[in-house]
Amino acid sequence: MTYAPADRVIYDADSHIMELPDFLKRYADPALREEIPEVSYKASIVTDEEVAVIMGQGGRHSPEHVAAQIALGDQLIEKSKEIQALGAFNSADRTTALDLLGFRKQLLFATHSVAMPFSPSSKLEHRLRYGAARAHNRHMAEFCKTEKRLIGVAVVPLDDPELAMAELDFAIENGLGAAWLPHRPCGDRSPGHVDLDPLWARMAEAGLPFVLHVGGAPLQMAKAWMNNGRPPTKDWLGGGENLRTKDIALLHEGPEAFLTMLVLDGVLERHPTLRGAVVELGAGWVPELLRRLDWVVKHWSRNDANLQGLSRVPSEQITQQLAFTPFVFEEVGVFIDGSNPDLYLFSSDYPHIEGGRNPIGRFEASLGDRSEAIRAKFYTDNFLRIFPDAGAAPGKAARTSAAA
Repeated sequence: MTYAPADRVIYDADSHIMELPDFLKRYADPALREEIPEVSYKASIVTDEEVAVIMGQGGRHSPEHVAAQIALGDQLIEKSKEIQALGAFNSADRTTALDLLGFRKQLLFATHSVAMPFSPSSKLEHRLRYGAARAHNRHMAEFCKTEKRLIGVAVVPLDDPELAMAELDFAIENGLGAAWLPHRPCGDRSPGHVDLDPLWARMAEAGLPFVLHVGGAPLQMAKAWMNNGRPPTKDWLGGGENLRTKDIALLHEGPEAFLTMLVLDGVLERHPTLRGAVVELGAGWVPELLRRLDWVVKHWSRNDANLQGLSRVPSEQITQQLAFTPFVFEEVGVFIDGSNPDLYLFSSDYPHIEGGRNPIGRFEASLGDRSEAIRAKFYTDNFLRIFPDAGAAPGKAARTSAAA
C-alpha cells in the first residue's frame, strides 16, 4: 500500500536531496575542486554527528536503517525526514521511497548546495559561481538518470548571460527537467533585460520550464528589520529553510517582484510557450498579484509604450504559463475561489519537515467539497501543463533535443 491513494494520479512539484558534504566537490571540474566548499549543514536541524556517521559508513545509511525505513510503508512521509529519510542522498533508496510514496513523478531540488551558485555576493567570481552550478547539475543528472519518476532540477545563475546560456544548454543536453533561477536582480539586470531574452527563448524552444524556489535568494531579511530592541526571535528549525516570523510574512516579495518583471518587461508575452512554476514560496499572494497587474496594465499602459503591445492581460499570461505550490498550512481552496483552479500544484516537500506529516490530508481538508475536476487540476493536470514531458512515456519525452 502506498501513501498516495491508488485511485488518484499525483504529481509532486517539490522534493529534495539532502546533500552529503562532498556533493559539489566530487562533481566539480578538477581545476576548481579545491576552491569549491563542502556542503554545510550549519543552521540546520541536521547535526554534524549525523553527517559524520553517514560519511563513516561510506556515504550510505546502514542496511538496518534502510530496512527500518522501508518497514514504515505508507507512513514513510510521516516519519522519514531530513538526512535520515529513505532516499535522502542515495538514488537507489530514492527509487524505493517513490515506490512507497506512490507519486507518479517528483521534481527534485537540492537543499544546501545552491548557496554558492545563488550567492548574491558581487565578490564571488563567476568562474566559481558557475563552476559550482556545473558540479551541482552534473550530480543531479547522475542522481536522476536511472529513475524516470524523478525530474532533476538544474541551477542556472543569471549573473552572466553567456555563462547562464551555457549552463542551460548543459541542463538540456543532460536530461534535467527544469531550470531553477534566482529570484533577485542578477548582474544589476531585471530578468526581463534584453541580454537575457535569448535565455528565455531557449527555454521556450526546448520546452524546459523555469522554477523559482525558496533558497533562490537570501532566506532572511536584512538585519535592520529584525532590530526592534527586543530579544531575537528563534529561527523556524526546518531542514533546509530557516525562516523566522518576519521572514515568512514577506517571503513572497522576491518571487512576486521577479514575476512582475516578466510580465511588465514582456517576457511572457514574447514567449507564450515559456512555462514556469513557483515552488515552496507560498501562494496566498497569487490572487492579488493577478488583480494588481491587470489594474496596473489597464491604467499605466496609457503612458508606458512597453505595455501597449500586450495581447493578453497579465492574469491570462500568468494563468496560461505559470503555476504555484501553496504551503501545506495554506488554504488552497480559498485561493482557488479568489482566482482560478488552473494556478496551483500539489507538493510534498519530501523529506523536509516543512512538508508536514500528511500533505495530501491537509490539502484535501482545504479543498473541502470542491469538485473532482478541481482536484484533478491540483494533483495532476496543472503539473502536466507546466511539465508536459512528465506525461510522456519513458524514452518518448516531448522536449526538443539539443541537436534539433
